[in-house]
Amino acid sequence: MDRGMSRGDEELGGAPRVPAQRGGEPGRMPLAVVIIDAEGLVTHWSSGARRLFGPAREEAVGRPAVDLLPVSGALGGAGWQGGAPRHPATGYATAGRARMADREHGQVEVLWWAYPLVGPGPERLLVLAADASRLAVAERGSGGERERFSPGFALHTEFPGADRLAGRLPDILPNMGPVRGGRIVSQILELGYPVLEISRYERVPVTPDWGMPRYRERQARQEAARRAASAGGARELPGAPGDPYASDGLAPPQGPARQSPARQSLPPEGLAPPDEFDTLDEVDLEYAAVRERLEFLNEVSGRIGTSLDLARTIREVTSAAVPRFADFAGTHLRAQVLAGEGFPDGPPDVTTVWHRVWVEHNDEPGRWDDTVPVGESIAFPEHTPFFQCMVTGEPVLIPYVDDALGDRIAAQFEKRDLRPLINGRSLLIVPLKARDVVLGFMVLMRRPGRERFHDMDRTTGAELAARAGLVLDNSRMYTYQENVAETLQDSMLPQVTPRMAGCDTATRYLPGARLGRIGGDWFDCVKLPGSRTALVVGDVMGHGLNSAAMMGQLRTAVQTLAALDLPPAQLLRHLDDLARRLGEHYLATCLYAVYDPIRSELLISNAGHVPPVLVRAGDGRSELLDLPTGAPIGVGGVPFETALIRVAPGDRLVLCTDGLVEVRGQDIGAGLAALCESAAHPAASMDEACDTIIRALNTQGGRKDDVALLMARLNGIPAHDVARWRLALEPGEVGRARRLVRERLLRWGLPEAVETAQLLVSEVVTNAIRHSHTHHVVLRLVRTEALLCEVADDDHELPVLLSAGPDDEAGRGLRVVSALAREWGSTRTAQGKTVWFEQALSRARGPLIPRSDG
Repeated sequence: MDRGMSRGDEELGGAPRVPAQRGGEPGRMPLAVVIIDAEGLVTHWSSGARRLFGPAREEAVGRPAVDLLPVSGALGGAGWQGGAPRHPATGYATAGRARMADREHGQVEVLWWAYPLVGPGPERLLVLAADASRLAVAERGSGGERERFSPGFALHTEFPGADRLAGRLPDILPNMGPVRGGRIVSQILELGYPVLEISRYERVPVTPDWGMPRYRERQARQEAARRAASAGGARELPGAPGDPYASDGLAPPQGPARQSPARQSLPPEGLAPPDEFDTLDEVDLEYAAVRERLEFLNEVSGRIGTSLDLARTIREVTSAAVPRFADFAGTHLRAQVLAGEGFPDGPPDVTTVWHRVWVEHNDEPGRWDDTVPVGESIAFPEHTPFFQCMVTGEPVLIPYVDDALGDRIAAQFEKRDLRPLINGRSLLIVPLKARDVVLGFMVLMRRPGRERFHDMDRTTGAELAARAGLVLDNSRMYTYQENVAETLQDSMLPQVTPRMAGCDTATRYLPGARLGRIGGDWFDCVKLPGSRTALVVGDVMGHGLNSAAMMGQLRTAVQTLAALDLPPAQLLRHLDDLARRLGEHYLATCLYAVYDPIRSELLISNAGHVPPVLVRAGDGRSELLDLPTGAPIGVGGVPFETALIRVAPGDRLVLCTDGLVEVRGQDIGAGLAALCESAAHPAASMDEACDTIIRALNTQGGRKDDVALLMARLNGIPAHDVARWRLALEPGEVGRARRLVRERLLRWGLPEAVETAQLLVSEVVTNAIRHSHTHHVVLRLVRTEALLCEVADDDHELPVLLSAGPDDEAGRGLRVVSALAREWGSTRTAQGKTVWFEQALSRARGPLIPRSDG
């Protein structure tokens, strides 16, 4: 049978046929929607425009409309001449037909409607277009007279259900908010509703809809129409009872216009008579619906997962559903997922805390903010569809939330009324799962007047959630790994005290831009006896967890060796031996400096590291220290040397790793010169000085390595804050030591420290005199933020803290020191050992009282 003539036409004696869509998707006439700005450039290009005209959205937006649309009448008669805009206030709506070349069919006929736009936005012209060649042209009688479909305009009030017809217009602009879309829709209604004029008296309103009718409902409507036709009455073609605009593209013609008996009700979008769809409609409509959803899912998949940032991924997933699939979308995640604490343990329950991480909707702004605020933490009640979804891990579909159901759901929540938001809406809740564990869920709703969620939507929502769950899990794992790496790096980097004895420090660490947040660079400050400070910077070769693990071991080794008060060259020698014992891959550069604030000198040894910069306080001049450069740690067989550098109070020492000064493809000398220049720049504080260096050197392109920066201001300790005495190896010197300490503390204005200091000095000096052999004992007091006391003798055996019993005559002295001193310790020296303790002071410095004897 000829597709153009149906059995129903034969029964009616060859009456004129209704328009039948040819090929493609029976029952649909997709609309292309294009918006053009005042410059004649495309600003909005719908998926229907891509299907009709060819170019994708990315290719079309920003290009001149005259190059893309073969509808010159639209661009000329509706406010444009040659692509240049005319004043929009004088424009008027126009419509017409156009032909364009097509590879498959040779020629494609296009129907178009054009509306000039006014308003504060950039939109100046709206073009609607449809493929007219999909409609079969009817012939009337035997005379061969052909009837054409012409695009035109009419008042929407001419049709029944005018308000619902007008309410469907916002769906034309799926990517626009309600304010912009509402402004455009109001202008469309004012200029005329788009229609198809079949004859002088018959008009079909164009009613766009993103959804597809449910298969069973369409089948039932066709069966009812088939029975009516076979009974010999007026043909009643498919259409929703009481809703002539529930179709997929064109509504049946209604209203006061005269209609022929054979065309009393036109099928949606040129749908053929029901008998023609006995074998085609059920299959083709189902196929079209599936294809529509596959296109939606394909588009969504391209929009989500553009980064591994968890927050951005959540926003992309939520925004992808609105407005094409739903009018509201809210995403909730488990607290462990959002915090990056790893994979959640066990299924959720009533105690599980969920975070509402993003909400997207096309309602008026602010409507949802108070009731469902973003960032809220909430545990969902048991007798709610939300709890059912997160426990079962299956989608929950409620096609229509009536008042009774809305009241029951809202009653489960305290201190909030959900009824104004959920009553009368269609509700779909889909779980976000990964590896069969629910990570979160999405709440999707459609407002009244839009097609309700149905079984096919549930499948589409579940597929959307499955893809989103996979992307979220990838982001979660990346966030978790980032947190682990950052925690590991932070735990390995020291918490450097900003103020040491005679020395202020500031540090910076920057992970490699493309190598994660973990690496082998480190810095450290180690407190040494005699108010000295060890300054260390090192760089393990390589990146990642292995380098970080090696860095942790080497840093611990440096701290241990520094506590032994080894000379810098000897310390690097021991560190090199240790690295070779640990493995052949342990290679690192290291710079080790010891600052003595009393002598105002630096002892520095270098193991293949970037030399430090010294900024002189006197003239502000900076210099790159010329040091003997040894081989990196782990090479072995290369001696290390120690350099002595004299410094003055206020000088600044800058130590860094090569990631700050080395850029691939450039000479490292340029980076060292920039370091010297930026280090000499005046700064109000140490932190600002570090930031100045980072800004000056870390903005260059090509930098990928970690950066460790350590800056020390060498303040020194004034001579009047240091007191030193020699004590003979006689028991009576203990009393003299107490008197000397008392006099000095009173002179320093520290009377509250006298009693404790005398007791501690008495215990330490007594032990030194008892264990010394041939030489005298040296007692030294140093006043800084604390009181440092050092007692040196020629015995090499270090004291040990013992547990003294009631009858023991010895072993109590160090226990007294341990109980009263803030810190204490002992270290070997070339001449013997030094026992020291620090005593906290209630105030950092008292007035210097001059001695009465001058």
